Amino acid sequence: MIYLDNNATTPLADEVFAAMGPFLKGRFGNPSSGHAAGREAKAAVDEARESVAELLGASDLSEIVFTSGGTESDNWAIRGALEMRPGKNEIVTTRVEHEAVRRVCEGLEQQGFTVKWIDVDSQGTLDLGQLRAALSERTAVVSVMLANNETGTVFPVAEIAEMVKDRSDALMHVDGVNAAGKIEIDLKNTAIDLFSISAHKFHGPKGVGALYINKRTNLPPHALGGGQESGRRAGTEAVHQIVGIGAAAKLVSDLAPMENVRELRQKLESTILGDIAETHLNGPFNEAVRLPNTANISFANLNGEVLMALLDEAGICVSTGSACNSGSHKASAVLEAMNVPYALATGSIRFSLGRYNTAAEIDQVLRVLPEAVASVRAMSGAASSGFFDTVT
Repeated sequence: MIYLDNNATTPLADEVFAAMGPFLKGRFGNPSSGHAAGREAKAAVDEARESVAELLGASDLSEIVFTSGGTESDNWAIRGALEMRPGKNEIVTTRVEHEAVRRVCEGLEQQGFTVKWIDVDSQGTLDLGQLRAALSERTAVVSVMLANNETGTVFPVAEIAEMVKDRSDALMHVDGVNAAGKIEIDLKNTAIDLFSISAHKFHGPKGVGALYINKRTNLPPHALGGGQESGRRAGTEAVHQIVGIGAAAKLVSDLAPMENVRELRQKLESTILGDIAETHLNGPFNEAVRLPNTANISFANLNGEVLMALLDEAGICVSTGSACNSGSHKASAVLEAMNVPYALATGSIRFSLGRYNTAAEIDQVLRVLPEAVASVRAMSGAASSGFFDTVT
């Protein structure tokens, strides 16, 4: 199997699996217990917190709170921020957020909150002028992702946070789920209040994540009970999962392997765009504003789901967009916001590489892909329709 869907999830690293194993059996203590087994578990949780804090560039270990993943972290951040700002009824976010943010905001809109949706251009770049104009004394929270999970476009969240603080007293939340482990993050040198991550996006286990809560931010508790996580998220800690996110954070703090990922992605992308007719990159070419691992490419005159299925039969795993929205048979909301024509948007494939991909795998994909594209286009009977010329 050749796995090029790392923005959906990543393989569990061997080092992470090895670190988790003892806490699934022999080292089973409850971190809240006062005896030796409990102290051992607590020490493991503390060590993991330190590793996550280092990955995010947090200034204090108390700023890291463990959660079940990115969705919980995003939900808690937005709803908690609204609770912290009673009387303020406006939310500012973008049209290209992950469902864990977008659907929360849509739901709050139905409840009477005002949501200001910020547009992007044809490359997925955020309209900062529109965002600036959207801020007011009524703004409670601004939620902007660091890196788009479908196109890899990176937003200037540190700059946005400064803008938010200059023009309002709103809280600034960043969904960093698809950025952690791929690009440098240094939160202590920003005005960001809240930052979400999920372990399975950087070679950790599923079911665990973290929310960075800046020490100046008194976010209301997400769950009440025994007082775990400094009283902010009650419930006995899933020690093996937390050890896993800690080990994964320590592994991916070294960003050197991402340069090889970038080179592989560049080879894949440039060859597809150069050798396969009627193809189009969705997102920026500028390396300074994109993730090193992500290429979203539209293939005109075909159905992306059919192409994905054909590649799957050949042992190649890709996606047509966000895994959380797969199977909907609709054009991606992200590509729609970028004004990608429907016929191109529905022919899009996301290639998202990871640290364990090899040059030989990319060569194999490039051998298989042209024939697969030709086969799907032949099925549609539109290989020479000329449609592409009308939309580029």
